[in-house]
Amino acid sequence: MNFTIIRNAMMFVALLLTQAAVLNHIHIFDYITPMLYAYFIIRMRRDVPKWAILIWCFALGLCADILTNTPGVGAASMTLAGLVQPYLLKLFVTQESAEDLRPSFVTLGTAKYVSYASTLTLVYCLTFFTLEAFNFFAWQQWLIATFGSTLLSTALILAVENVRTLGKS
Repeated sequence: MNFTIIRNAMMFVALLLTQAAVLNHIHIFDYITPMLYAYFIIRMRRDVPKWAILIWCFALGLCADILTNTPGVGAASMTLAGLVQPYLLKLFVTQESAEDLRPSFVTLGTAKYVSYASTLTLVYCLTFFTLEAFNFFAWQQWLIATFGSTLLSTALILAVENVRTLGKS
């Protein structure tokens, strides 16, 4: 069995359990919730086939839906983020970089990684909260939830990435 699949599976389970057991119970101002499991898609390597990214993302979103009682919202949001991820990564990676590049502070640089992570997290949160609200009558609440959760999730993702980077050096 490929070591990358095992590592992805372990990260899948760790992020899913952290999200379901801890982070889903945090609601700042009753709107802002950290979505750490979006980190899974941010860490996908460049050489992973698009179909595999979609399957991993759909499975993670579906499992999150099951554990958090958000029917289909997480699966749809993660699948859309998985669809966008390879194209978004191309914007931040040069053509000369390695095919098996894994996005991180080290490989992309701090500014590019922060931009990449925040953009992909925004795509995820925008989709998630739009589908969850399914209307724009309370657009202020939608706006607070979307951008607040994006900021909090991005900060949490960058903190986790920083700890992972420091742990390897």
